[in-house]
Amino acid sequence: MKTNLFQYVPGNSVIHRMNPVTKILLTIVICVAAFLSGNLFYLAGLLVVDLLIGIIAGVAGKTWTIFKGLLKIAIFLFVLQILLVRNGTPVLWIITDEGLLTAARVVIRLVVVCMPLALVLAVTRVTDLTNSLVQVLHVPYQYAFTLSTAIRFVPQFLEEMAGIMEAQTARGVAFDKARGLKKFSMILPLCAPLLISSVRRTDQTAAAAEVRGFRLRTRTSGYKKYPFTAVDLGAVLFCALLLAGAILLK
Repeated sequence: MKTNLFQYVPGNSVIHRMNPVTKILLTIVICVAAFLSGNLFYLAGLLVVDLLIGIIAGVAGKTWTIFKGLLKIAIFLFVLQILLVRNGTPVLWIITDEGLLTAARVVIRLVVVCMPLALVLAVTRVTDLTNSLVQVLHVPYQYAFTLSTAIRFVPQFLEEMAGIMEAQTARGVAFDKARGLKKFSMILPLCAPLLISSVRRTDQTAAAAEVRGFRLRTRTSGYKKYPFTAVDLGAVLFCALLLAGAILLK
């Protein structure tokens, strides 16, 4: 069975106990810092921070799975960049030192930016994320609910797509033997049944939300509180250090 990258992993780690808003702030700061600084050592440090977050949260296996998935895309982008960037001193054939540096920055930024969000979703319940956005940041419940529903539906759509592909494989369609554009052309017709099931699921969700008084929900409707603790204060200070380092090493 494949690992669901968006599934919540229960735990009692420091990352689990942080306020959901603090986790979102940490994710945003890591992404912003990655784009502010072009220093390779600093970007490598951010990558280490991402990996440490996964290890401290007790989701090292999921962190490694995400890293391996991004690594495949990163290798393709690295090769593309070193072939396209012609500025700088030639090192080997058409490869230049500037091309190597640019490729390294692009690849590390890709991994650094994509990992935190998946890790935050792995250590935060979607309901807690929604309620904290409403209570702490005063985001209208309709918008917070839309965000959480979109996050919740992603793994379900992936599972439905996998089920459709398995059904087609049982009918003799060889997805494993196809590569590149040919495989894409085989998968493209399967989007029609996925779209139909998605519309049906959306209607069912909308009807269920209306029955439960979706429009009557306010900021004070939630019973669970999300206070800021010393752990959150430490995380905020760490975010400030990350931003300061990104600005200094810009």
